[in-house]
Amino acid sequence: MRPIKVGLLGLGTVGVGTVKILRDNATEISRRAGCEIMVTHAVVRNIDKAKAQGFDIELSTDASTVIDNPEIDVVCEVMGGEEPAKGYILQAIANGKHVVTANKALIAIHGNEIFSLAQDKGVMVAFEAAVAGGIPVIKAIREGLAANRIQSVAGIINGTGNFIMTEMRDKGRAFADVLAEAQALGYAEADPTFDVEGIDAAHKLTILSSIAFGIPLKFEAVYTEGISKVSSDDVQYASELGYNIKHLGIARKTQRGIEMRVHPTLVPKRRLLANVDGVMNAVLVQGDAVGPTIHYGAGAGEMPTGSSVVADIVDVARTLTADPENRVPHLAFQADQIEPLPVLASHDFETGYFLRMQVEDRPGVLADITAIFGKHEISIEAVIQKEPEDHESVATLILLTREINEGAMNDALTALNGAPSVVGEVSRIRVETLA
Repeated sequence: MRPIKVGLLGLGTVGVGTVKILRDNATEISRRAGCEIMVTHAVVRNIDKAKAQGFDIELSTDASTVIDNPEIDVVCEVMGGEEPAKGYILQAIANGKHVVTANKALIAIHGNEIFSLAQDKGVMVAFEAAVAGGIPVIKAIREGLAANRIQSVAGIINGTGNFIMTEMRDKGRAFADVLAEAQALGYAEADPTFDVEGIDAAHKLTILSSIAFGIPLKFEAVYTEGISKVSSDDVQYASELGYNIKHLGIARKTQRGIEMRVHPTLVPKRRLLANVDGVMNAVLVQGDAVGPTIHYGAGAGEMPTGSSVVADIVDVARTLTADPENRVPHLAFQADQIEPLPVLASHDFETGYFLRMQVEDRPGVLADITAIFGKHEISIEAVIQKEPEDHESVATLILLTREINEGAMNDALTALNGAPSVVGEVSRIRVETLA
């Protein structure tokens, strides 16, 4: 079989990793793919900077040298962002080229359109690197767990957020201080909004939900909450109750529809996910036949993400001789079997809650609080009361509830925030036992 020629759109961190792996592991990769795979062209912003990498590939600032080049078999998009990446990919597909991308935002927001065109043109769009960096979790769900009805997916899928939560737990540091360090170390961007407010994780959860449950990509339906309001006190009190706080993406299939949510979550310390630290990622998948499986590894970085990109290129090379209708479907289910199942609104979620509030230090306050919970049929599992310090008149009350409908909890919070004995706003973090 003739060599497969790859053209890169972008030569940043992931692009460099992709070229290095294809160069350094060329013999092993060709043995697996059945042919030689070579990067021949790359589209870059700064040609002089790209030349400094020392790669023997043709460089250009003009995307048409890749997407309109008849010699290029696979267009590999590693530039990021929605535009111009979307336009380039659609044009490459229209030209009959296979596409590999690491762009989670592009797939989550525009994937339905992209896959539809790819289906019409009979080409592959591979996107393993878009979720959890070097962890082959998409392939695991789409192929390795194909015998299962997937019941739920829960994961730490943003390394920056996990690094922050780990530092806050281990060293008692404030969120702002750890975020500044994450930016200095290169874990977080100068504008960290996508990471700390959960948008990046929501992109990835959108993709995982589609391949797990066979639904269209619905990024706009994901409930998203960041970690910027989690305090060091929350982390400490959660630990006293036997939990670690993690920023999770959770997707669950229920009888009423699909839950898709990203938020800070109390996880029991005995669970594996609770012990995934630093910038590492992990995804817990629950199948009806296999039970729970956990997939752990590096969620970002030059070589881990490059590893997933190259694996996708190898998959493309292996299937070039296969009929399009016999290839693995983009979203795991055959295109005509994707079901528009309802996605639940946040008030329909079912979960436990960790609540932290400041209350007046006087007799009868706890009875007033528990009466509000009783009125809304919310069961309390644990209570911690921290006595006031330095003769203050305000005490800290921490409550852990059993699983309850979020709509009922919202009503209870409205009542609590209006109660005369509660000082300031009640802090809420959801709890998942992941049993």
